[in-house]
Amino acid sequence: MSETASSPIRALIAPVTPLAQNCTIVWCVKTMKAAIIDPGGEVPRLLGALAAHGLTLEKIWITHGHLDHAGGTADLKAITGVPIEGPHRDDAFWIDQMEESGAKWGMPEAKCFTPDRWLEDGDTVTLGETSFEVYHCPGHTPGHVVFFHREARFAQVGDVLFQGSIGRTDFPRGNFQQLIDSITGKLWPLGDDVAFVSGHGPMSRFGIERRTNGYVADDVLAGD
Repeated sequence: MSETASSPIRALIAPVTPLAQNCTIVWCVKTMKAAIIDPGGEVPRLLGALAAHGLTLEKIWITHGHLDHAGGTADLKAITGVPIEGPHRDDAFWIDQMEESGAKWGMPEAKCFTPDRWLEDGDTVTLGETSFEVYHCPGHTPGHVVFFHREARFAQVGDVLFQGSIGRTDFPRGNFQQLIDSITGKLWPLGDDVAFVSGHGPMSRFGIERRTNGYVADDVLAGD
């Protein structure tokens, strides 16, 4: 993410699993307490990144229940004991089939888990001395959530929105119109200047996507 000297948070992106999922390590600059967002796998490497940056893990945050985003959650919890927050409980059915999905996709280390806290739209999660807003953004999955730090103008949007694209809606309980409504109704109002990390691929800003994204640019939607 772009950082300024006064930013209360910092983040690094660590792609994991054969699906190159963007696991994000975000931390409170003042306390050096960190959250790992979407630990899909490669837990030892993630722990090594924490150590290399002098960070103490405080939370595990999950945007949604797909294997590549949450497959390493149970192992990370077992090693560190920190609480798991998210996703929304409507993704429980995805988490419950984690081991089956792992066997299918060649990630046998994936295990089921139960979050310590299911998240709802409008919730707040804390990290060190900072706080993030939670937005329930269904469409890709029914229980998908987004994490937003208002002061830093930073969001982790999982598989809701990508640079130049949007999340798939052909999985069980996916819904194309819900996804469009989540993007335009929940993300766009946060501001064009917000930088975001997607579940895969490079970072972008909401304003760039409103101008150029072939699925959700303002002029594209106006023509529907």
